Amino acid sequence: MTIDHHRMLFKELERWHPDYNPELKMVRRPFSSPGYHTTLKREQVTHTHPTLAALVYALGLLDSEDEALAARASDIIGKVIGLQDQNRENATFGIWSWFLEEPLSMMAPPDWNWADFCGKRLVLAEQRHGQRFSAELRERLRHAVYCACDAIMKRNVGPGYTNIAIMGAFVTLIAGEVYGEERYRDYGLERLRKFSDYTKELGTFQEFNSPTYTVVAIQELSSIHTSTGLEEAKQLSADMLDVAWRMVAEHYHVPTGEWSGPHSRSYSTAMTDAVRSFLELACPGSLSLLPEERFAYNLDWYGSGIRCPEAYISAFRQAQTGEFRQVVQRSAAGEPVNTATTYKDERISLGTFSRDVMWNQRRNLLAYVPNGEGFTYMHLRFLHDGYDYSSAVFYGEQLQNDVLFGIGFCTDGGDTHIGLDPIDGTIEASDLRLRLEFGGSQEGVAADLTDAWSEAAAEAGTALEAASGSAAATRGGADLRTANVRLDRGLAVQAQVLFAAFDGERPEWKISADEGKLCVDYVIYAGARKRFDFRGMEQALLVFALRLGSAAEPAGLNASAVPERAAAAVSASAERKPEGPGAAAPEAAEAAERRPRVHAEWHTDGGGTLRLSLPLKPAPKQEMLQP
Repeated sequence: MTIDHHRMLFKELERWHPDYNPELKMVRRPFSSPGYHTTLKREQVTHTHPTLAALVYALGLLDSEDEALAARASDIIGKVIGLQDQNRENATFGIWSWFLEEPLSMMAPPDWNWADFCGKRLVLAEQRHGQRFSAELRERLRHAVYCACDAIMKRNVGPGYTNIAIMGAFVTLIAGEVYGEERYRDYGLERLRKFSDYTKELGTFQEFNSPTYTVVAIQELSSIHTSTGLEEAKQLSADMLDVAWRMVAEHYHVPTGEWSGPHSRSYSTAMTDAVRSFLELACPGSLSLLPEERFAYNLDWYGSGIRCPEAYISAFRQAQTGEFRQVVQRSAAGEPVNTATTYKDERISLGTFSRDVMWNQRRNLLAYVPNGEGFTYMHLRFLHDGYDYSSAVFYGEQLQNDVLFGIGFCTDGGDTHIGLDPIDGTIEASDLRLRLEFGGSQEGVAADLTDAWSEAAAEAGTALEAASGSAAATRGGADLRTANVRLDRGLAVQAQVLFAAFDGERPEWKISADEGKLCVDYVIYAGARKRFDFRGMEQALLVFALRLGSAAEPAGLNASAVPERAAAAVSASAERKPEGPGAAAPEAAEAAERRPRVHAEWHTDGGGTLRLSLPLKPAPKQEMLQP
């Protein structure tokens, strides 16, 4: 398909025109929400008039250079400027609400990123088309941009907030250049320098491998590179664009046409047409990822200069194989806190983080496999009453297509969001479950349960029973069967329970279908609404061994997980010491009493060994996420 930006701009504008309301001077869009910031609910609102969409549309109208549309653009910009909080005494100074229907005072809480998102479109409108505005509107626009810049500088987000760090640098830098304001220009350039230094030291973006926000980062960096007149800013943005495109190229999986995990932030597990369109646009003449009628042009792309470096284009056409590892978070002392691992071959893509929360935007364990003309994905989730629970913590170690992982729980994390709704130690729930969700094509996808139990796990279980004096510590009524999921092309997933304890509950497997997806759930609790106090729990941990590979008769994986005292007993038994299996070394017992842990180990068929040491008792989030 030929990439003709001007033709595509006009075609996309034709899709927007019917939604314009000349009385409101806004565009009407179907209501959507991630579930936070806004208090509007889907059952109450079907459509809204978003502030950001209005500015995107207005800039597109101006970019069309159609003078018949210029007055409409001016009307929209004037209307949206009037919705900005320009009172410096307010905490929300410089920002906008998401929707005309919901003022800032109704939001819970307001989104300070809107100074960046809306400010960008306004400063581009001035830079590209300022001479087309009336003197009165141009002055109002300047004042609105200054308010947005001041809000951005006051908030001063760090370089770890990737897309906002870049976008805020764009707004302030370009505003400084356009209006001759050194304080904005200098701040924007210094912010870009800090982002570059931080990224180079880490080796990647903090918002690692996000199909949503890597696209935003590339768009913003491309806009800086295209819009700035400063050579240093052009070079810094070019260097960071190379980091971004290398990350995308390493994670694109040609056999499935999907963006390999893990994803730091994602709103769709299957790659959207918008992302496919973005990749095709960035590689003009080199890629064909979707039919022309499904190509979704974004008005923001016009004039941004988005282009994939030639060195990375082959990664979108020729399958790559191998394992990629990248530290994505370090402690203040420089110690790795979270590492991303991705394995790709001609059939599978499997990615994991080593340590992160189970927020609905995270994809901590994610796989893709071909299925017919399409693909099937596997996404690990932990659900509280059907919604992803942010106070569950994922721990994982991956070696190619094998993953040893655990799910622990923190006492002070978020519920639906990582920071907006802290649980304060307790939750009310009628359902808690770990879910292996299989979406995409369901052809040939089926699941069953077996009693496969490895010799290593059986030996560990025996030692644990002896160490504790009770079989309940090992099994506790938990369903320890192995879940087996058959996929297309002779592939299968095997998920073996190694350890399960949750405040006396009796977890069990349940297989079901939900909205066209196969759900293999490990149900912790399902029943009448009940209060769970994580601060008072002595044990709350799940441990599994998972393999994605060729289908075969189910057999136990050579993996085990035992609490610290029992681990000492297993070690003592293996070394044939005269003490009984219940006699753990004093230092091991002291460590278990101080912070009880479960030790998991898997000797894989390929000769590798995976190990995890996991907290058995819930603890504060900061403690749970430390190495």
